[in-house]
Amino acid sequence: MEQERAVFLEGSLMRHITVMALTSSVGLVAIFLVDLVDMIFISMLGRDELAAAVGYAGAILFFTTSFGIGMSIGAGALVARTLGQGDREAARRKASSALIYGVGFGAVFSAIVWWNIPALLTLLGARGVTLELGAHYLSIILPSLPLLMFGMVGSAILRAHGAAKKAMVATLVGGAVNAVLDPILIFGFDLELTGAALASVAARVSIAVAAFYPLMRDFGGLAWPDSAEMKADFKPLASIAFPAILTQLATPVGQAYVTRSMAEFGEDAVAGMAIVGRLTPVAFGVLFALSGAIGPVIGQNFGAGEIARVRRAFRDGIVFTGIFVVLVTVLLFALRAPIADAFSAQGQMRELVYLFCGPLALMFFFNGVIFVGNATFNNLGHPFYSTWINWGRHTLGTIPFVVLGASWFGAPGVLMGQAAGGVLFGLLAVVLAHRVMAKGAGAEAGDDTFARQSRLIALFRFRR
Repeated sequence: MEQERAVFLEGSLMRHITVMALTSSVGLVAIFLVDLVDMIFISMLGRDELAAAVGYAGAILFFTTSFGIGMSIGAGALVARTLGQGDREAARRKASSALIYGVGFGAVFSAIVWWNIPALLTLLGARGVTLELGAHYLSIILPSLPLLMFGMVGSAILRAHGAAKKAMVATLVGGAVNAVLDPILIFGFDLELTGAALASVAARVSIAVAAFYPLMRDFGGLAWPDSAEMKADFKPLASIAFPAILTQLATPVGQAYVTRSMAEFGEDAVAGMAIVGRLTPVAFGVLFALSGAIGPVIGQNFGAGEIARVRRAFRDGIVFTGIFVVLVTVLLFALRAPIADAFSAQGQMRELVYLFCGPLALMFFFNGVIFVGNATFNNLGHPFYSTWINWGRHTLGTIPFVVLGASWFGAPGVLMGQAAGGVLFGLLAVVLAHRVMAKGAGAEAGDDTFARQSRLIALFRFRR
């Protein structure tokens, strides 16, 4: 068996977390930034229905992208764990299986969503011209989901190897392609919404190619599995990926309810929410990337039996989240007027942008805590805890709060209610994470032979 020393077993955990989170987020933020620029370009066209259509379509695209995020979390955790065990060849095979499953399931999922585009948009509250524009936009982008899945899973595998910069480059390439094509297609060819959609498809193709190349060049390529190996890899991959997918899908479900609630206050409210929806991942892209970035750090140390380092990694992840949220909130507050002006936001739209660039931004700390907790659950063998936390956050922690906020404060209350529910479930994530780490410490204190033999199995078993 070829041995490889996992890179996160030594050195400063805060440094590993910071480097992984920042480098993982650069490409992610680049893509989100392009989406934000898309919204600016579309706002410049002076048609509220276009901005609203992007808002409705964005809720559905968030749904499909979350499927890919869940699959990439499963792949990254599985490969990182295998590398922590020192089995490089098995890691190559599992990476190959994850890519095949990711593309296959992505194709099926995108086909199901594509077939139901009008019904989904109607469910969100889209009507008339806005519905038609949103459906057209989605019909172009959705077929490219398998390519996005390939790129996302490939990037997660690169991060599992500790190659965060190479994973970053893949998403940066996609963001650059999108940024170049957007103004050309939207304004140069006068394609408007169609141009924005085509630019997004081109970006997804670029991400897939840019993630595949370093896997082949720097990490021994892929070990194509036979049918028996594919079958053997499915269970451990699914045991992490399936609950991770369920976990990730909770967010767009909650966002869909928020979109539906905001639709009651008119297209300008939906457009304002769409702006906030584009600002959020740009401002907090580092925290969106944190769950996937800190996962390999926790995973490799748990695979090597370093429970004390797992605890410190969790603590450092929380500290990193707090510092980052405070810094970003201060920046958003200082720039709230220029940000609103960039979108020509007036009235209710401007009110929603100002609300986000202030107290609501601070509340994102609790979402970051949930992200760190989810990484801990996924990599310590309790992925369904992530599922419970996220679904609780985006159902019990969203619906009643949004209902109350809307009834008391109107459109701003929708966003306020959505943010308020994160506090309770962020605290719950901390409690459960400490419980899971205590179980891991207990296993280490037990019989050494049993611990060595059962450690990997425990990663994929949900213990009630």
